Amino acid sequence: METITLTQEYLDEIEFEENIEDYILEMDIQSYSSNTLRTYKSILTNFYNFLLKQKKVNSQKAILRSFKKYLQYLKRDKEVSQNYLYLVTVVIKKFFEFSEIDVTDEIKAPKRTKSLPKSLNEQEVYDLIHAKDDDYDPEKSNPQNISRLRNKLILTLLYSTGLRVSELTKLKITAIDEEERTIRVRGKGEKDRIVIFDDATLNLIHEYLEKRNMDSEYLFLSQEGNTLSSRYIQLMIKDYAKDAGITKKVTPHVMRHSFATHLLKNGVDIRAIQQLLGHSNLSTTQIYTSVDMHTLKNVYDDAWSSRDSNIRKTQEEINASLNL
Repeated sequence: METITLTQEYLDEIEFEENIEDYILEMDIQSYSSNTLRTYKSILTNFYNFLLKQKKVNSQKAILRSFKKYLQYLKRDKEVSQNYLYLVTVVIKKFFEFSEIDVTDEIKAPKRTKSLPKSLNEQEVYDLIHAKDDDYDPEKSNPQNISRLRNKLILTLLYSTGLRVSELTKLKITAIDEEERTIRVRGKGEKDRIVIFDDATLNLIHEYLEKRNMDSEYLFLSQEGNTLSSRYIQLMIKDYAKDAGITKKVTPHVMRHSFATHLLKNGVDIRAIQQLLGHSNLSTTQIYTSVDMHTLKNVYDDAWSSRDSNIRKTQEEINASLNL
């Protein structure tokens, strides 16, 4: 017969495990994404299992002490990143608040490292999208040919609209306004936004829908007629990047960041980019749309060159008016 430890008895008494389920349920009701729900549940379950291995967790103060030991364990034994430690701290602190475990004032989140997101250059994006064009025959409608056309459309839409992969997999045909060349997207927090695409993308949509010959409200389907998973799209992009000879790690997130970065490079206002990406805070967009130093230097030099030219022109006009 399994012996119930002092720790297990105390955690049962404060309904720790049940509170995890209730907390995730509450988040689900508040329309958090399935990815967020899985991440939060995994973090909380791992912490709970760590607690069970501790000998004398019989008070809130002991929970706090074990939490600090858990962070130390993750850092030293598991060698997790600083950003993951930050995430674990935030998730567990929020859970403590929900469970009325009154130790949150003594929890300070560790610093995060701010690494800039990677992006592809314009040529790499072109090579990625057209990686399998030689294998595509527009005259054929066999399943493999349709899949290549679908994948090309996926890559094109990810880059031309900045859609999240979770948004793309749920994209319905009725959300597309062909006349306006816009798509209504249901994003994070169940918030709607409008994204834009070009005529070339519209032509791809028409060609794909005509060839796939399947009745479904969703735009992207497998050969069996099911909606695609985010994992499938991630693996597909990896395969296309390999064929395109791109050595960088390419993901749907990289495509989204490339979309934002290239818009910024081409002079689109950052607040317009914020709206297209569906960011609630401009600060998120500012990190997301980092400009490489070469581009920044060119913009800087152009601005100062224009300034000097205007100063010289103004001085010449003043001199002329004074007959100097």
